[in-house]
Amino acid sequence: MEFELLAKGITLAGCAIGAGCSLIAGIGPGIGEGNAVAKALEAIGRQPECKGDVTSTMLLGCAIAETTGIYGFVTGLLLIFVAPGMFMNLIK
Repeated sequence: MEFELLAKGITLAGCAIGAGCSLIAGIGPGIGEGNAVAKALEAIGRQPECKGDVTSTMLLGCAIAETTGIYGFVTGLLLIFVAPGMFMNLIK
């Protein structure tokens, strides 16, 4: 009985710590996309005639960079809502 209680506590703590670490992944894309937009605006300011090319390339780069944050978010949600139930079934 005490072993099950300890195992459940460790499992929930591990899931919570892992979810917190995976949700930190949202910081990187935010910084990267902010830098990309700043450089794109700077490039458009220097050469306004290349606005279409710079904007389309920037949007594609931001979309690719955003996938990192989405993967971290999905991993965090899985660790919060799905993993504890799966691990609790293994303990029983």
